[in-house]
Amino acid sequence: ILKTLNSWFWWENIWMPINCTWADFVDRDGLVFPKPQQLYATIPYAFVLLFIRFFSERYVAIPLAKALGIKNVRRVKPQPNPVLESYFRECSRHPTQSEIQGLAKKCNCTVRLVEKWFRRRRNLEIPTVLRKFQEAFWRFSFYLTSSIVGFIFLYDTVLPSQYWYYMMEIGFYWSLLFTLGIDNKRKANPRGCAHLALPLFLSPSQDFLAHVVHHLAAIGLMSGSWCGNYVRVGTLVMFVHDTADFWLEAAKMFNYAHWEKTCNTLFIIFSIAFFITRIILFPFWILRATLYLPTYYSTTPVIAYFLFNGQLLILQGLHLYWGSLIFKILKRFIFLK
Repeated sequence: ILKTLNSWFWWENIWMPINCTWADFVDRDGLVFPKPQQLYATIPYAFVLLFIRFFSERYVAIPLAKALGIKNVRRVKPQPNPVLESYFRECSRHPTQSEIQGLAKKCNCTVRLVEKWFRRRRNLEIPTVLRKFQEAFWRFSFYLTSSIVGFIFLYDTVLPSQYWYYMMEIGFYWSLLFTLGIDNKRKANPRGCAHLALPLFLSPSQDFLAHVVHHLAAIGLMSGSWCGNYVRVGTLVMFVHDTADFWLEAAKMFNYAHWEKTCNTLFIIFSIAFFITRIILFPFWILRATLYLPTYYSTTPVIAYFLFNGQLLILQGLHLYWGSLIFKILKRFIFLK
């Protein structure tokens, strides 16, 4: 069964045009081509990135946060209580007054103590500002590095450079997938900056599922472009997306430090970079190349043409949706201050 599925998956009519076979992608005469088995290395690279992340968060992000005036607030842990802990995890984090009274009788304590226990237990679930700053710092560091590296590799057509670019990007999304359970859960905060609330329109469970789908789709799209030797367009798509993201992460960092003017300036720069890269460059240059040029060179598009372009068009639809949100936020930010 596995052999049959493998032969179906690597069927040449899916991946490449007519009169082109996998034999044409064998290294020869100094030419080196991507190899699908190289993608196995992205898992170890993900763990290397996790090690770099935990090291930078602890020894770089924390001193930087303290320099910006962010304090590490230690929350008081509630007294161990198996009954209340079980109810908190399995039933409700916000029990009603009648439920609190029932739990108080069951635990042989006062209603006030039960209320205090649940309040302190809920506070433990909320990440501290320092923890949020650490995560934003890591994303900022990676996106900034990948943007610089991507800019350099765009001028380097040698496959080893593009190999490291791909391994770094795919490994990063694997690492995000591995740490979804411990990363900050995005929740709407009415006292926070509204313009930093782009991902806050979902509940925590929906947000978790959305991130899983997003990370898997990103890994699938990048891995597929590597297997099919669509390396040039793959590097362009990755570069276009990374160049705007580090501005947003920088804005979050200064938002946590309450540097409002710096935060606002960085968010405006992010908005400009977002519209240039994802609303102008991505559809009018990259999508135009992937949709139009293949039909110009071949009158019989392969299945991969529809598969990859379908994913890129969905991605562009998300860009337009996020762009509309950013535009609304900017309009509210400018006119309502």
